[in-house]
This record gives sequence, structure tokens and C-alpha cells, in this order.
Amino acid sequence: MRIARDGTWFYDGTPIGRERLVRLFSTILRKDGDVYVLVTPVEKVGITVEDVPFVAIDFTAEGDGEDQVLTFHTNVGDDAAASAENPIRVERDTDGEPTPYVLVRAALEARIDRKSFYRMVDLGTHKDGWFGVWSGGSFFPIIPSAELE
Repeated sequence: MRIARDGTWFYDGTPIGRERLVRLFSTILRKDGDVYVLVTPVEKVGITVEDVPFVAIDFTAEGDGEDQVLTFHTNVGDDAAASAENPIRVERDTDGEPTPYVLVRAALEARIDRKSFYRMVDLGTHKDGWFGVWSGGSFFPIIPSAELE
């Protein structure tokens, strides 16, 4: 099995088209160190994950400023409120292009899709030399403020 970067699940090279089946598999997905596995009561099967297993396809924002809470919704039906327990992180590639992630559960992350990232940036503010967002009482840096000048 394989999960593509865009969140598509494959079995034997063919996309799994049944959303309910993908959601079921997602509930038994675990990460052991750097390895992803599907765990059932009788076996543990390795699975290839191209980036991270989930995609945050939308979010809701409640509150303002430091009291703001961003709750991300994934392609497999999980919700995760960004906080110290479910942090947002942003990786930058060699060209400086950002790729944002949020921790969903038990070492499993979702890549935040582009439209959600742009909406999230609209809610951003500056703090201690960084531009970022508040959620769940924590500030999550996105880019140094100096790079926005």
C-alpha cells in the first residue's frame, strides 16, 4: 500500500476509490519511528507514505488574537485543533517555498493544502521577529518578519 503526496491511497498500484475504506485504514495507521504501518489485532503491515499520510483540506477559525483556535479538517475525516499538543510547522524547500503541516494524532501529520495555508496566512500576525499564527494559546511561526519587507 502507498499514500501519495496528494493524500490518495493506493493498493497494488490502483487508487482506493471507496472513501469509507480509506477512512477505515486511516484509523489503524501508526508511525513507528520513521516507518508507517497498518496495525490490526493479528498483524502489522508496512505502508509507503510519500510525504505525510493526511491532507488538511480546510479549517475553521474561532476567536481572535492569542485566543484564536484553528481547527483543521483532514481528507480522512479527522479534526485537529492546532495547539502545543497539535503544533503547526512549516518546512521550506531549497527554493524557499513553504510546506505547512499540522500534527493530527499520535505522530501522524497532515500537510495543509494551499488554499487553507493562504487563508491561514490572512489570519497571521508578527511576534518576536516572526510572522505566524496563534492557535490554542500557542504562536506558530511561518516566516521571519524580515523576509516580508
